[in-house]
Amino acid sequence: MKTLAVAVAVIASFAAIQAQEVYKVGNGVSAPVVIRQVNPEYTPEALAARIEGVVGIEMIVHADGTADDVKITKSLDNVLGLDQQAVKAAKQWRFRPGTKDGKAVAVSVALEMRFTLK
Repeated sequence: MKTLAVAVAVIASFAAIQAQEVYKVGNGVSAPVVIRQVNPEYTPEALAARIEGVVGIEMIVHADGTADDVKITKSLDNVLGLDQQAVKAAKQWRFRPGTKDGKAVAVSVALEMRFTLK
């Protein structure tokens, strides 16, 4: 019976997160501020191919500062893994959340992940 209770609690928490209204910056909504940024890593294949460029991303930053619902808006490479590496890195970013009326809220944000060879 304990397993069922835990599963119900997890599902309820997930539903509450998904039910949050997601705002766009402006009209009294402040942008989230990055407090931990994780850079994407090259895959060995993309490194060997010497691919450089930018992956465009859109994601939701929740009121707790975590990011999810990460989507690619500008692909750089979906064959050798750079798009996936950008998504993986973006999910690890942490933010001071955006606010509306002094309260933390979920905000849709766009960012770019840059792949540059040194």
